[in-house]
Amino acid sequence: MPAPIDRLRAIVTRLRAPDGCPWDREQTHASLRGGLIEEAYEVVEAIDEKNDAHLREELGDLLLQVVMQSEIAAEEGRFDFDAVAAEISEKLVRRHPHVFGDATASNSGEVLTQWDAIKRAERGNIDRSVLDGVSKALPALLYAEKITKRAAKIGFDWERLSQVVEKIREELAEVEEVLEAGTGKPDAADRLEEELGDLLFAVTNLTRKAKVEPEVALRRATAKFSERFRALEAVLHERGIKPGSSTLEELDAIWDEIKARRVREGGSAG
Repeated sequence: MPAPIDRLRAIVTRLRAPDGCPWDREQTHASLRGGLIEEAYEVVEAIDEKNDAHLREELGDLLLQVVMQSEIAAEEGRFDFDAVAAEISEKLVRRHPHVFGDATASNSGEVLTQWDAIKRAERGNIDRSVLDGVSKALPALLYAEKITKRAAKIGFDWERLSQVVEKIREELAEVEEVLEAGTGKPDAADRLEEELGDLLFAVTNLTRKAKVEPEVALRRATAKFSERFRALEAVLHERGIKPGSSTLEELDAIWDEIKARRVREGGSAG
């Protein structure tokens, strides 16, 4: 009986064969990009759910993406799955000299500093920007967080959280200024986009400085909103109110009822 990973590789090779699956045979590195991103997010969702069965399934789907990408490259004689596994193994050993060598690192901060120095040395860009290597293909929120982390490594950072909060107030005031000037004026939309971007960037800086993962925080807030909005829909249904027929004031009143109920049940008032 072959090892599970060998069986998976054999299945993918069979699917990609001339007499295999037409859909699988048509796939390219580029055509699989969307699926790769989607599967990675579904892994995150399963982790948030704390559901082992779902996580196991989604990790398998993500692994399939890696095997498929490797198989496409192997067909073209460029590299194969073994080369991918070998390279990441060598990288892990190389970047953990405190485990596999004579270096020392007593805490995770020292580990990360050491990792970054080794990574930059490998790329031969020690004297180039510390921002190099941050993928522009990352989601905007994650990209902003990583950029601010890199800048902070050379001391370009706020000393206190209160300073970041003040920066947020400053950026919010500039957004309000654009809105008060009117969005119908020439270049107003472009300036509003710029100022809102500055505001989002400042908030991302605050999450980093406060050691809060912005992606996690935003997902949590969105999940909370979704739960309460569904509860609001349920109340409308119970009261025989057609969606879209209520005023904002009426909906806000129901929303406040739901929040108050959540507090009584031990939830957050936020």
